[in-house]
Amino acid sequence: MVSTISTLTGSPALIEPANWRDLMPVRHLEQVCFGKEAWPLLDMVGVLALPNVVRLKAMLDGMLVGFIACDIRTAERQAWIATIGVLPEYRKRGIGSALLQECEARIDLPSIRLSVRASNLPAIRLYQVFGYQSVGSWPKYYQDGEDAVVMEKLRL
Repeated sequence: MVSTISTLTGSPALIEPANWRDLMPVRHLEQVCFGKEAWPLLDMVGVLALPNVVRLKAMLDGMLVGFIACDIRTAERQAWIATIGVLPEYRKRGIGSALLQECEARIDLPSIRLSVRASNLPAIRLYQVFGYQSVGSWPKYYQDGEDAVVMEKLRL
């Protein structure tokens, strides 16, 4: 299934499933968005190839500009958004929101969780707009010692 969204610049972005063929553009996006915290190559291969993962990309003018991956944990009745990112020059156009909405639409579980840097206030605000609430933290989770905020959305 492919969704089209209008971005604030007027160019339509496509939200569509990602797969192993997207490895290099997704790896580039991870490195640009997360620097030292970017996933290693083998983890990227896994997220793009393993079952029970919702993986979507945002394409704008033929270029991958956003990505989200969510681990479906049916036995736990929970999903974990493992990563979501939009290239900096494409932020504030609704792409992150569209990725999150499309991902959530593909999940049929009562709980979705994610973690986010405590200092990433724009991301935290976005998640709050979509109904996520802070349910805890992971102290010194990131390499630089910053805490991660764990957020959850309950769906009834």
